[in-house]
Amino acid sequence: MNVRPQWLKVRAPSLKEAEEIKILRDILARYHLTTVCQGANCPNAVECWSARTATFMLLGKSCTRTCRFCGVPTSDPGGVVDWEEPVRLRAAVDELGLSYVVLTSVDRDDLEDGGARLLATAIAGIKDSGKQSKVEVLVPDFSGDEQAITAVAAAGADVIGHNLETVRRLSPHLRDRRAGYDLSLRVLGKFKKLAPASIIKSSLILGMGETRTEILQALRDLHNTGVDAVTLGQYLRPTGKAIPVARYLLPEDFDEIARAAQRIGFRFVMSGPLVRSSYHAPEMFNRECAS
Repeated sequence: MNVRPQWLKVRAPSLKEAEEIKILRDILARYHLTTVCQGANCPNAVECWSARTATFMLLGKSCTRTCRFCGVPTSDPGGVVDWEEPVRLRAAVDELGLSYVVLTSVDRDDLEDGGARLLATAIAGIKDSGKQSKVEVLVPDFSGDEQAITAVAAAGADVIGHNLETVRRLSPHLRDRRAGYDLSLRVLGKFKKLAPASIIKSSLILGMGETRTEILQALRDLHNTGVDAVTLGQYLRPTGKAIPVARYLLPEDFDEIARAAQRIGFRFVMSGPLVRSSYHAPEMFNRECAS
């Protein structure tokens, strides 16, 4: 049985942090919004929520896909879409006074456009609010549909992310059968072409059985596709149904991989045991734009 090492243990919130978390939780509840922090059991929830930052998860709390490492529940929403969600999201963003907004969504294979129209509406609503908020969006693959990808690309997000998740060899075993290593690379390449002003971002989860050689090849594949920024973090088993952790990487392993990624040529790299796709996203964007 794998025992979680000390550097992966998260602390309880302080009293002040707990107050900030309650404020954010109350606002989310009032606007009927959810976050990936809740749905995916993110280990950074205390740190992010206490700073009033969160990744809003749109299009429901359940995903139509079943990836073996994910904690988000799976179901068939039957084509139901809450078209008022972008309106409530914009109101919540205004109330929270957010200057940087991170959006994501579950996979919605039950919808013809995969949910692209709602995501594009949500992005445009924030960008058109006059508040000058920056928007980062982490999207599904939309089954590679050109119209869906074009709709999101045209919405004006400052950062567009799609996660490769794992290395080529493990992808068919760990990801839903409708996903794919090459499909994800094609989607990222299309976003790079259609939204040249946006930062294109992807992520790898490590500790699921990949080798160092495979990690480096995946990073080269992402860079060759045109990805600008990459994040790498440790896989933590979210539920008993998810695959077990194959290996806990040491903090110095993540440092070494970060240096390798920088040598490959990425404009920005964030690598560490608790790093997730949107971890410290505003800092990444600000550093990227300043470079």
